[in-house]
Amino acid sequence: MTPLLSTSLENTQALLARAREGDQSAQELLWRRFLPGLLRWAHGRLPAGARDLLDTNDLVQITLIKALKHVDRFEPGREGGFLAYLHTILRNTMRDEIRRNRRLPDRDTLDDFLPEDRPALLERTLGSDKVAVYERGLARLTVEQQRTVVLRLEFGWSFVEIAEALGRPSAEAARLQFNRALVRLARYMSETE
Repeated sequence: MTPLLSTSLENTQALLARAREGDQSAQELLWRRFLPGLLRWAHGRLPAGARDLLDTNDLVQITLIKALKHVDRFEPGREGGFLAYLHTILRNTMRDEIRRNRRLPDRDTLDDFLPEDRPALLERTLGSDKVAVYERGLARLTVEQQRTVVLRLEFGWSFVEIAEALGRPSAEAARLQFNRALVRLARYMSETE
């Protein structure tokens, strides 16, 4: 581990320890430390059809509020554990928002389309060490490609659903867009390994 990374992780662990003891300044520092990265990570992941009064910024703030409210329960199991914890909360918050929007009149519920926990599936499929490489590769895609990949891989949406959510003319068009994005993502991932 590089000294800079080690110091950064130690500082986060120290801040978490202080936050668990109720130190508000530690919670504010954690907020400021993780807010920009979570905003970048979440950008483009919430489909336009699922946006209502909340936007991505709101969902990230809700995530941080939930995490810091229950920081006393968080136990870091590995380096970067708190960031992974935040990503899990954010994914679940996004799912909740998608479900809420799907419950509006004339919409299906999302439960039928989420057979298992997608973040766990992604980590199990790629391995925990590859998730960071996936995230870096995903960030290099266009916003439209990111949305397509995330909806398919992380949320398990069908191509029909993706086409509808992203305004594509057909499920086949969504499938082709996904395939092109996946090829590009694989290339970017191989470059960053």
